[in-house]
Amino acid sequence: MMKRIHTLLALATLVFGLSSKVFAQDERNQSLVQSEKNGWEYEVRAGVNIGGASPMPLPKEIRKINSYSPKLNGSIAGMMTKWLNCNRQLGITLGLRLEEKGMETGATVKNYGMEIIDGGQRVAGNWTGKVNTVYKSSFVTLPVLGAYRINDRWKLRAGPYVSYRMDGEFSGFVSDGYLRSGSPIGEKVNFTDDKTAVYDFNSNLRRWLWGFQAGGSWRAFKHFTVNADLTYGINNIFSSDFHTITFTMYPIYMNIGFGYVF
Repeated sequence: MMKRIHTLLALATLVFGLSSKVFAQDERNQSLVQSEKNGWEYEVRAGVNIGGASPMPLPKEIRKINSYSPKLNGSIAGMMTKWLNCNRQLGITLGLRLEEKGMETGATVKNYGMEIIDGGQRVAGNWTGKVNTVYKSSFVTLPVLGAYRINDRWKLRAGPYVSYRMDGEFSGFVSDGYLRSGSPIGEKVNFTDDKTAVYDFNSNLRRWLWGFQAGGSWRAFKHFTVNADLTYGINNIFSSDFHTITFTMYPIYMNIGFGYVF
């Protein structure tokens, strides 16, 4: 008898648990249906950023790009869109995105503003020779976008964004050249025969960045989307009191990925 009671209790617990899950799932589905009726749309996205931080246009100091690697810069985002009219053609999209932006480049430069670390001492001046740079930063980004639905498959969006940098690196090394200390006609310090010197501008990176984003989505299936967005930074990745690099470096990236629409 006791064994039957235990069995019935176990079955009752299992049924109650399954019923609770079904009810919770049904309640969640009803909430999503009600939100959709009120003109709301929710989506999670994942993707990669391809691009780099660059002056626009390239200044005369950069004579040649020798190498470029975009690195693997991941992103994950939650987006919600409020459609403003009954046919759901115009709307406003808000989002929160965690992302990485980075690159690795090699260039040949002339009279390039530089501060190297040589023998433990920092020496600033104008560098002529080769420069290898690693840039990478992690951001929390808030986009505020206008949305336009062309049809059931295609949707466009554009608007501003603001990013907060959580951490970052802008460093590298110089080689096969010389540094004019202080100015283009200063004392000459040669770096030849595989001699290198490192530089580190990590502490000079700006915390807050803002810019413009534009892109679109293709709805491949009912819940699955393919997304592409171009982000163009408006302000310099370096803080305003940093003058070693004399031109503005803009973060310019294309984000490509996929999403799930609830």
